[in-house]
Amino acid sequence: MTSLYTPGTCIRHRARPNSGHLGSLLCVLCVLALLPQTADADEVHVAVAANFLVTLREIGAEFHRQQGHSLVISSGSTGKLYAQITHGAPYEVFLAADAQRPQRLEKEAYAVTGSRFTYARGRLALWSREPARVDAAGQVLVTGKFSHLAMANVRTAPYGVAAKETLVHMGLWERLAPNIVQGEDIGQALQFVESGSAEVGFVALAQAKKRATGSYWLVPQEYHAPLTQQAVLLRRGSKHAAARAFMDFLRSTAARQIIQRDGYDVP
Repeated sequence: MTSLYTPGTCIRHRARPNSGHLGSLLCVLCVLALLPQTADADEVHVAVAANFLVTLREIGAEFHRQQGHSLVISSGSTGKLYAQITHGAPYEVFLAADAQRPQRLEKEAYAVTGSRFTYARGRLALWSREPARVDAAGQVLVTGKFSHLAMANVRTAPYGVAAKETLVHMGLWERLAPNIVQGEDIGQALQFVESGSAEVGFVALAQAKKRATGSYWLVPQEYHAPLTQQAVLLRRGSKHAAARAFMDFLRSTAARQIIQRDGYDVP
């Protein structure tokens, strides 16, 4: 017996069909030719820094539309995702919020040497859900007209490091330390502000831009080290065609347009 397969379909026919069976087989083949070519569609397991989660979902939808593959996404702080990868988490691609962890993964043989590249450069913003709370110069930090300031964890999140560097640059770190509430990642810092647990918070510009209401200050880039965000193909994805296809797609014009539209700089 010979079998023809399409997703969700199993059609069997004899090796030597008679004329009636041949006609039926030709009809089946015509129908199969009209179906979407998804036989080679696959899933790619991607670990992504929390700041880039929404943008990655948009990129993933376009990737699926163009190539049929789907992304299985896990997000968190760059530091925690790095730790998960080194402890055997089944990710195939890592989109970090820094360059250091992907570089370390290459050196430690958890990633494919030479696969690392910068997919975006992040921008930090101070955001409030209140339209008049944050001024265009960020002077709300100086006046201190708030009880809580949210930011990502300095130990595990690059955006948390950038937030601390910004406050140090402004000479406000020690003064505002009692008001700071740290989220596990920048996604949780955003939740603190959205829920009202903090009046203001340091988030990614992409996150601030996607909020329907509120006010934000775009932190000058010279206030902190560059937020160079790099992607790397992990060892588990080295022989996975769909994972390699996604790494290529991340460099495509379609992906770059989405990244820029969401508020990131691209190389």
